[in-house]
Amino acid sequence: MIRITNLTLARGPKRLLEGANLTLFPGHKVGLIGPNGCGKSSLFALLRKQLHQDAGDVEIPAKWVIAHVAQETPQSTRSGLDYALDGDTELRGIEAALETAEHEHESDEKFAAHLANLHAHYDHIGGYASRSRAAALLSGLGFNEEQQSRPVAEFSGGWRMRLNLAQALMCRSDLLLLDEPTNHLDLDAVMWLEDWLAAYQGTLLLITHDRDFLDAVVNKVVHVENLKLNEYTGNYSAFEKTRAMQLSVQQAAYQKQQRQVAHLQSFINRFKAKATKAKQAQSRVKTLERMELIAAAHVDSPFEFAFREPEAKPRQLLHLKEALLGYENRDILHNVEWRLFYGDKIGLLGPNGAGKSTLVKSLAGSLALKRGGRYEGQGLKIGYFAQHQVEQLRSNESVLWHMKQLDPNTREQDFRDFLGGFDFRGGRVTESIAPFSGGEKARLALALIVWQKPNLLLLDEPTNHLDIEMREAVAEALQEFDGTLVVVAHDRHLLKATTDQLWLVADGNVAEFDGDLDDYKQWAKAYAADHQKGKASPEHSRRVQQGSASQAKNALEAAPVLEVESGDRKAQKRAEAEARQKSYAAKKPLEDKLKKLEKEMTALNREKTDIETWLAREDAYAEENKALMLDFLKRQGEVTEAISAIEWQWFEVQQKLEEIAA
Repeated sequence: MIRITNLTLARGPKRLLEGANLTLFPGHKVGLIGPNGCGKSSLFALLRKQLHQDAGDVEIPAKWVIAHVAQETPQSTRSGLDYALDGDTELRGIEAALETAEHEHESDEKFAAHLANLHAHYDHIGGYASRSRAAALLSGLGFNEEQQSRPVAEFSGGWRMRLNLAQALMCRSDLLLLDEPTNHLDLDAVMWLEDWLAAYQGTLLLITHDRDFLDAVVNKVVHVENLKLNEYTGNYSAFEKTRAMQLSVQQAAYQKQQRQVAHLQSFINRFKAKATKAKQAQSRVKTLERMELIAAAHVDSPFEFAFREPEAKPRQLLHLKEALLGYENRDILHNVEWRLFYGDKIGLLGPNGAGKSTLVKSLAGSLALKRGGRYEGQGLKIGYFAQHQVEQLRSNESVLWHMKQLDPNTREQDFRDFLGGFDFRGGRVTESIAPFSGGEKARLALALIVWQKPNLLLLDEPTNHLDIEMREAVAEALQEFDGTLVVVAHDRHLLKATTDQLWLVADGNVAEFDGDLDDYKQWAKAYAADHQKGKASPEHSRRVQQGSASQAKNALEAAPVLEVESGDRKAQKRAEAEARQKSYAAKKPLEDKLKKLEKEMTALNREKTDIETWLAREDAYAEENKALMLDFLKRQGEVTEAISAIEWQWFEVQQKLEEIAA
């Protein structure tokens, strides 16, 4: 097992862990979570003996094989398949020994026994099936048969990280360390990796900000907080519930103790100078000194922003008509017929390389159509987020400089107030962004989009490099976004929280997907099985064309329905408009009621805070304030009861809204 005892770990002057303890048993699958910079990656480096602790002990069984994902990939001419096989160092060692032995051509009994032992060991570790195993790993991570034979040097950075991940998975390890393994994967590969890790027999330590991935894989959560390693049994959802309960109890205990401290301090201040009371006052001083103070519970997210109200709300924002999408020497999507209406919330699904990003680029207008038409609604304003937008930020300029390029006439303080919601505060907004992390640059790119008041958001993997709190802030902001959303994401929590339509991009077509993400997972497995050789089987093509509850409708069959000239389409849109109107009519009074309740709750909470602040004052318990204190205590009870009553009303109204939405 892994045993960490009284561990202190620092990087430079910053202490990451102090007096931390942790015990992990073989087979544990652990999610390591905590804010960026708290020491998660440093703990991985410590376990790999790249760092040394400042104090304490770290015990790992000496015979354990530790696998991790390399951050660098050599400019190798080796094929992707051979590179993945290199992850099994024992296998490669036996292969090298066999090659050497077979070239020696010795015939004595000792040599023959040695050769036989090598072959037996090779068979024992699955050497004869190793190429198939490596090919299956690469296939699951999105490499087709042709790509597996290509030299490593030909792959881009994201694909090289997939190769490094395949190499780590190929290692028959006792301990697997994965630091943000999903960042360079699409949804299909994420779901495949999820299943692979669920079947992994060793001990797993996983750092990721993908809450659905954590839920599916881990059976223990270790939360890095206050320089400690705090263990929680269960997945991430279980951790959230337990953590919320702990914080509630902690805050109640803190408030109770603060009242006790205030009472003791008041007595000391009043009577420490009186001879008759000096002994009692001194006793209370000692009580205060012995008291282990409880910290206030803080869970406030540093992120709080909302998309600004779009200036124009055209009914139809964009129309691709009989469009051929692709690049100079390659057609990707054929005869695309697609309309985007105001308020649509669409998630794009599909296997890697099928054309999701190509479709988003074409919608954004950054990739010209090869054929067909792209028609914009009047007042269309696009907010487009993709990785290349992040890479195009000026690294030698500041956050504030980027904002001023958008709107030179806005006051600096207005920008600062806005950027605070993205956790860019104080001097941070005037620093060069060159040393910023990937997550900080992604936050800046999102801030630039939000400021421009788009009515069509096109988001291609917007949560890469963002931590859990920022992902949650993005999801909440998108839930409130009034315009149209098209998003490609491997973050299923984001897809489930923000979209109400799923569209499938596969086999050159774009079609509505008639199912949920669980259905898509089954579809993706069938698709992968049909495409092992790089092309669709007749059976899969038939499924794509016919469609079902868990598969796509054929885009070519759906195209006539999307035509404005079609009577069926007109009737359908009228029915949809009527349904939306009825839904709006039912929801509007409830939403107004929610806002009113939230306003009342805010006022009551503010009053409660003011009362508690007064009660914590030193002079609150003075004789001359006795009547006032009694009034405040009475009002505190009334306010607490009122808040509780309003919260129940809020939950009832919210439940009714959810029933209407369902």
